This record gives sequence, C-alpha cells and structure tokens, in this order.
Amino acid sequence: MALPTSVITCECWARDGLQSMPKLVSTEDKVEMINRGVEAGFKKLEITSFSHPKLLPQFADAVEVLKRIDRRPDVSYVVLMPNKKGFDRLESCQKEGYGASEIILMISSSEAHNLLNFRMTHTEAMAEHAAIMARAHALGIRVIGCAGTVYGCPVQGDLTTSDVARIVKFYLDEGAQTIMLGDTTGVANPRLVRERVGELMAQFPGVEFIAHFHDTRGTGIANTLAMLELGVRYVDTSIGAIGGQPATGAAKYSAGFTGNTCTEDLIAMLEEMGVATGIDLPKLLDAGRRAEAILEQRLRSNTIRSGPVIHGPSAPDKEAGAAPTLRT
Repeated sequence: MALPTSVITCECWARDGLQSMPKLVSTEDKVEMINRGVEAGFKKLEITSFSHPKLLPQFADAVEVLKRIDRRPDVSYVVLMPNKKGFDRLESCQKEGYGASEIILMISSSEAHNLLNFRMTHTEAMAEHAAIMARAHALGIRVIGCAGTVYGCPVQGDLTTSDVARIVKFYLDEGAQTIMLGDTTGVANPRLVRERVGELMAQFPGVEFIAHFHDTRGTGIANTLAMLELGVRYVDTSIGAIGGQPATGAAKYSAGFTGNTCTEDLIAMLEEMGVATGIDLPKLLDAGRRAEAILEQRLRSNTIRSGPVIHGPSAPDKEAGAAPTLRT
C-alpha cells in the first residue's frame, strides 16, 4: 500500500478541540488561532459550532467568530451544524456575507450513542439532516456527512460495517460532498481501520473519505497512517491533541482524555516521510505554543518540545556544554 503524495489536513482546534475544554476561550484568542492556522498553510479549518449557547457556552460567540476571522478565497471554513435552529442562525450569516464554506452534519452509527449525544433516533436525525442539506445546497454550502462511532461505541459496543454503511449511504444519497469517518471515542486500531475502511471504499467507490481519529488510547497517528495507506487524502487533526466529548455538563459516556490526533506530531511525521502537507512547520509549532498559553496548560504535542528531526550538523546544546541533554 502506497501513501498519497500529499494530504489535505483540516485543523480542528477551534471547534472539535475546544468543545471539550472547560475554560471559555475569548473570541479574540479563537480568531487569532484560526488566523494562525491559515498563515501556517491550512486550507481547511473547523472554526466554530452552531450548537445552542446554553448547551455549549464555548460557542456562544459563533457569529462573532465568523464575522471577525480573516478570509482567504482558497481556504474552506467549516462549521459544525447540530440542528435546524442552528442552521437558521448560519443562514442569516450566509446571506450577510460571513457564513461557512462547509458544514458538518453527524449521525452516530450507534443509535444508542446518537440518542445520548443528540437526543434523536436515526430516523429522526436523517429527516432533520435531509432538510438541512437541501437548504445548504441552495446556499452553495458544501456538506460533510459524518458517520460517528465508526469503529465501536462505548454505549452500544461493537458495530458492523453495515451499521456504518447505512449512515454513509444516507449522506451520499442526500448529496454530501465528503464523508467523515469518526472514531468518536478512540477505539480503533490499524487492523480494524484497514478492514472497515477497505470495505466501505469497496462499497462506495470514488467517495472522498475523511480520516477523523481521536487519540483516547494513543492510536490516533497510527490509525490515520493506516487510512492514508488505503489512499485516503483528507485528515482531521487538532493542535495539542485537544478535543473529545463536548463539555455540556452531561454525564461522561467515555472515560479518559478523548482528544483528536495531534496536528504537530502528524504533520512533522508526514513531512519526514515525504508526504507533502503544505504546512509551515515552524509556524505550526508557534501556534502550538500559543495554544498552550491560551488554555494555560501543557497539551500533548511531542514535537513542540523535541522540535523537528535534525538531518545535518548542528551546534551542541549550550546548556549542556557539549552534547544535547534529555529534558523532562
């Protein structure tokens, strides 16, 4: 299996990343981080969610974020869309000229998880999402259809490829341009990824799938690489590996840190492997350090501490006096 020559990475820090963080980040800091992502070279970024502000106060400033970010015509600005009421708000923004390029709609492959997370059965969710998609297409907004819990569910347990394919087929039938395969609570492993995604690719030839892995058990990068080896070229990551279950105050349905695949570490690895990412690594690492300052905590990027791999002669570590030292 050969890796693609290039990948398109969607930076998710400002949406999927922040949705799990209890600290409310200011609009100014969100806008700064989104603009930093664009400056670093990302052509797709998740920038906010139109979830109800009372449910997810982190995104009460969704409209302000859309208004204030610097816009570039070659960049896709992605928004999570939970329901019709959220789309009503986005539709107003769209008509006033500061909307979204794409929206994400998600249905968990596990109906038990969908009921817990969205309070809707599959039938109810499909009816609502079909209506939203029709309105989005009429406004020229592209749709990412996301099947969640693709590799297993902490509530329902193991799932079959048929469970996932039902959600994928619905979104494709309604005109979704891309399909996100979400490892919602980080239960996947590379062997399962190759089997499940291989079956889906055979069943839906020519579809552009998005690799979206959470790093709950430290397998995010390995699983993403397995999907790239199948020929997928779209990946989702988050600076500092933040993200996971939304901080709504509801009972947790999965234990542990459920953040996304780490942007800094994946980009650094792919560049070392000769896969073009289009990302300026020093600017990305600066953004990673800034993210830690904003959130006032150490995040999970290894590369912002180790730096990129050195391939030529370099000066000795000044503090050590001769050879580089290992810092903890």
